[in-house]
Amino acid sequence: MPPGKPMFTSPQDVEAAFYEALEHADIDAMMAVWAEDEEIVYVPPGGPRLVGYAAIREAWTRIFKGDSRLRVQASSPTVVQTPFTAVHTMIEVISVVGDDVTRAPVVATNVYVRGALGWRMVLHHASPAPPDAVNETPKTLH
Repeated sequence: MPPGKPMFTSPQDVEAAFYEALEHADIDAMMAVWAEDEEIVYVPPGGPRLVGYAAIREAWTRIFKGDSRLRVQASSPTVVQTPFTAVHTMIEVISVVGDDVTRAPVVATNVYVRGALGWRMVLHHASPAPPDAVNETPKTLH
């Protein structure tokens, strides 16, 4: 394993590290969760589809340059996992630390793959959701 690169032993570990890096505006920690692959994808809410490690790093660098720090509350998770792939979907409510204003909810999809260096993120897609998405009731199939 390359020096300085954490070994994530589960998709949940990667996801926790992703949101921690986001809240701390830590570009090195953020990029440590991503696969070093030119096929990785990031779609920010209302933004363009970004493909490749360099494009994604540049986008997060721009996001983190501001003085504002973000807090994310994730809810309503769903998980589909195989031995080598995991797909997590959730509702994210994003707010600015120190600001009383809560942003609109976001529907997020995170996709992880397991490789020789453990689990890594290959996709984060976040789309604006209707305001009532936060009160969404999980569906039960009978």
